[in-house]
Amino acid sequence: MKRDYYEILGVTKTASVEEVKKEYRKLALQFHPDRNPDDKASEEKFKEATEAYEVLSDGDKRARYDRFGHQGVKNSDFGHYQNANDIFSHFADIFGGMGGGSIFDQFFGGQQQRSPNAPERGADIQMRLQLTLEEIATGVEKTVRIKHLKTCSVCTGSGAKAGTSVDTCPTCQGSGQVRQVRSMGFGQFVNVMTCPTCQGAGRTIRERCTNCSGEGRVMEESTLKVKIPAGVSEGNYLTLGAGGHAGKRGGPSGDAIVIIQEAEHDLFVRDGDDVVLDLEVTFPQAALGAEVDVPTLYGHSLLRIAAGTQSGTLLRMRDKGIQHLNNSGKGDQLVRVQIATPKKLTKDEKALLEQLSKTEHFRSSNTAPETLTTEKAEVRTSFFTNLRGIFS
Repeated sequence: MKRDYYEILGVTKTASVEEVKKEYRKLALQFHPDRNPDDKASEEKFKEATEAYEVLSDGDKRARYDRFGHQGVKNSDFGHYQNANDIFSHFADIFGGMGGGSIFDQFFGGQQQRSPNAPERGADIQMRLQLTLEEIATGVEKTVRIKHLKTCSVCTGSGAKAGTSVDTCPTCQGSGQVRQVRSMGFGQFVNVMTCPTCQGAGRTIRERCTNCSGEGRVMEESTLKVKIPAGVSEGNYLTLGAGGHAGKRGGPSGDAIVIIQEAEHDLFVRDGDDVVLDLEVTFPQAALGAEVDVPTLYGHSLLRIAAGTQSGTLLRMRDKGIQHLNNSGKGDQLVRVQIATPKKLTKDEKALLEQLSKTEHFRSSNTAPETLTTEKAEVRTSFFTNLRGIFS
């Protein structure tokens, strides 16, 4: 039986993604096979921690796991890594983004690092998108406007003015770094630092592009379309690939991350994929029964109120709730009946109610009416018909 993912990583269910990432990094380094050669137990713990991280770091997977447990993520693509280094390579955002060779070697004494003037991926952008329950129930396509850095269209990202060239930095010879060597009593001390001439770019620009001031990127506004599936919840997010900031030095763009927010509804309260509606009915409608028009997320529907319905009764309207996110079918709409009590009465209305209060079945509000004889029922029906005409 699989262990609880929160237990594996040693975090609480309210832990942030950063806390999850931090604890996974500790476990991954602790149980890495390079540190524990021929130790099957450590290898299994390493894989177990990775599986837990893949679920808890992903908003959609985590939501399904919190709701359905391991069954909710049973089809996730785990176990597709060939070895430990392959796992490390897929989590470069945690382990520093260093490529090539043994990731473990890079952590514990390796020398290989990314060149400072290599293309750099652009930053991600986060935005919040508020949706109504109606939009969540059926899914919707939204148009969002974002401001982000885009590759300069004038210099195509080079930063150089049209007709001029980009030269290799004479100070660092294109490496983006300079080495300072100082002799010490026991040997030499080598300090590697960012090149002060090109600021790590490895190149110099004779004349800067006037459109982007040599940056190679400009801030622009873009319009993106995002398809929201039915059944999303507050805090779920969608990733729009390459919708973020353009990368430096020709690097790929980051992503636009759209975080879902639910707008408060005037009528409905969400309960999972069900929605709850408080519905006021008149006393005659509750006592005699009626067919009433009820709002739903999909329009209006008729609902039958049975005779003798009590205030607080929950009536279920099948498939009038929210579409399930990962399964077919919908939730239900629960209608909570509330008996409306008039605040003001006319003289005739008061007289009718006083007459009614003296009858056998209305002497105590805590006593359920007994079975009516045919004669009494006819009298009561006639009375309620008059009362309904007044209160309707």
